[in-house]
Amino acid sequence: MRQPFRVPAYAGDFPDPTILWSKGRYWAFATGSAGRNLQVMGSTDLRTWSEPVDPLPRLPAWVAPGHTWAPGVMEVDGRYVMYYTARDASRGVQAISVATATAPGGPFTDVSPAPLVCQTAGSIDPNPYLDPRNGRLFLIWKSDDNALGQRTRIWGQELGAGGLGFAEGTAPALLLSGSAAWQGPVVEGPTVIGNGATYYLFYGANRWDSAESGIGYATSDSLLGRYTNRSRFRPWLGSSGHARGPQGPMVFEDAAGRARMAFASWHGAVGYPNGGARVLWIGTLGFERGGAPAIGPGAVGAGDSGEEPPGRA
Repeated sequence: MRQPFRVPAYAGDFPDPTILWSKGRYWAFATGSAGRNLQVMGSTDLRTWSEPVDPLPRLPAWVAPGHTWAPGVMEVDGRYVMYYTARDASRGVQAISVATATAPGGPFTDVSPAPLVCQTAGSIDPNPYLDPRNGRLFLIWKSDDNALGQRTRIWGQELGAGGLGFAEGTAPALLLSGSAAWQGPVVEGPTVIGNGATYYLFYGANRWDSAESGIGYATSDSLLGRYTNRSRFRPWLGSSGHARGPQGPMVFEDAAGRARMAFASWHGAVGYPNGGARVLWIGTLGFERGGAPAIGPGAVGAGDSGEEPPGRA
């Protein structure tokens, strides 16, 4: 049985986390806090972290400050590529841009003259995925349809060499649309992992500023195919222990090659006006017989110390 989440991996405000293992350290990135555009901090053990700093101190001219969030970072051809959400000042909607750095902690530089992705309603929450089956790089993101009062959708498209643009001749593929009642107004923050012949797309849903936020998942036999929502009636991971309203899932591999999931949730009070913070949690991700994903334990930040087999969520 899944153990409740009790102790966060990092207790400071750290929404929409992404974690990368590189050069003997973990690098955790997140939405900005305390006046930073974004955040990055380092650790050797996923428990003790350096003080967060801003990995993207300067924004390109087309970006309106104060609306940057949800970075997704990957090492590509010896350099580090960051995809992040920013406000297109000319259109007044959220968009996705890309920045690069020579070191995992930055500083990252964005010299783009325009967004990488900006759909009609806006585009947010980018996450890169390197498919181990074929070595190709993809970007997964959410269209900001809820800004127009519509149900949100998750998209994917193959990236070209170097990861700074999309592969020639490709177009965005619709992966998943919000439909379940518990998802509320949004599905967002997508992240992908393959297991066997199946791709698993994890997502956050419902209102991020409430305890009703949760994480669901969907499956497909094709990375850019249509996904079947497997969390039809309730979240796969809802509020658990001291983690209230889980959101912003991100799958990564630790130094030993084990699959982990980072996510944020409210710890203590729910909502910034109430003095709450969206803190960082890290769990171990596994798959049961039959393919159901499981998040657990001894997972850093999951509660009791020590490793235990994952339990079904």
